[in-house]
Order: sequence, then structure tokens, then C-alpha cells
Amino acid sequence: MDDRRARTAANVVLASAGIAAAYVILSKPPLRRLAFRALEAWLGASVPVYLLNQARTAWVESGRRA
Repeated sequence: MDDRRARTAANVVLASAGIAAAYVILSKPPLRRLAFRALEAWLGASVPVYLLNQARTAWVESGRRA
């Protein structure tokens, strides 16, 4: 099996596992609530940090002083 086919097979296996996991999570209300709470926590932490980093980078690249 060459590298291209191995990557394709791995992608198919991972996609199938992801679809199966999504089905199980979305079909069970307790797991669905847990997944949405985890998503809220992740977005609540990562989005503000990303925006602050972007603002800091823009400030540094603008060449202005504090």
C-alpha cells in the first residue's frame, strides 16, 4: 500500500469513527448536554485569548508605543 492510499484509508476510518461518536453523543441527552457545556467552555476560553493575541500582534506591528 502506498502512502496516498494509506492516508485515504486512515481518513476514512477517522471520519467513520467521528460520525459514529457524533451519533452517539447527539442521541443521548446527558452526553449531548456534556458536549455542549464543553464546547461553551472551550469557546469561552479560546476565543477571547485569540482576540487578545491578535490585538497585541496588531499593536506591535503598528509600531506605536504604549
